[in-house]
Amino acid sequence: MSFSTVYFSPGPVANRPFKPAMNAITRCLDTYWSSSIGKKLIVAITGLVLVLFLGGHMTGNLLVFMGQEAFNDYAQLLHHLLHGAGIWIARIGLLVAVALHIAATIALTRQNKAARKAYEYQATIQASKSSRIMIWTGLTILAFVIYHLLHFTVRAGNEYNNPALYTDLAYKAATGDYRQNAWKMVIDGFSVWYVVLFYIVAMTMLCSHLSHGVGAIFQTLGLRSKKSASAIDLISKGYAAVIWIGFVSIPIAILCGYGR
Repeated sequence: MSFSTVYFSPGPVANRPFKPAMNAITRCLDTYWSSSIGKKLIVAITGLVLVLFLGGHMTGNLLVFMGQEAFNDYAQLLHHLLHGAGIWIARIGLLVAVALHIAATIALTRQNKAARKAYEYQATIQASKSSRIMIWTGLTILAFVIYHLLHFTVRAGNEYNNPALYTDLAYKAATGDYRQNAWKMVIDGFSVWYVVLFYIVAMTMLCSHLSHGVGAIFQTLGLRSKKSASAIDLISKGYAAVIWIGFVSIPIAILCGYGR
């Protein structure tokens, strides 16, 4: 055996246990993603995260009706959570959840379509049509989320970063500190009719998605039975209606003159 064979084996010794572990994790994740059960669980769990987020987000947005101070206090709390890191953790987590939700749903639909046979029952064909509608509503919602982030987070195409226009003057007079007037941003943003129209269409798509999706979450997680099916369907439709009314009430009220 040569000197080089003994003392110059390829790769650092410290990396040897790490690589098999990473390979095992990669294989496990690949197997999980390849299975229909794994993808269904991903859709259900990410869907649950997004459903809970919608309820909290709607509740916070409704503070706009309590006036400028209350809404700006809420916006300031969000932006200073965990020294400013909290809101970015939430944003990145939500974007990951949306991306996984859409990717898993599309993959499931393709998998089901490939497995479909000519002698399927009509009920199965109808379910497939609903799935296709869910994908299109989901993609519409994704387009709205991107627009919403560009509008209020990146603030592209507007002057929301201009302190001369969007400073909370009452807060500055009381404390001497600067904070952005998020309430005025919302009022100005929904003072344009085509923005309101796009928002209402997106919310309608979202709630159509929710009315089916919430029930599907219960079913995937094994919480739906023959006895509970009607109650779960009622919960799904009721939650979708509450979300729709809560979100849509804000732009309609502003377009009708609230806050302007």
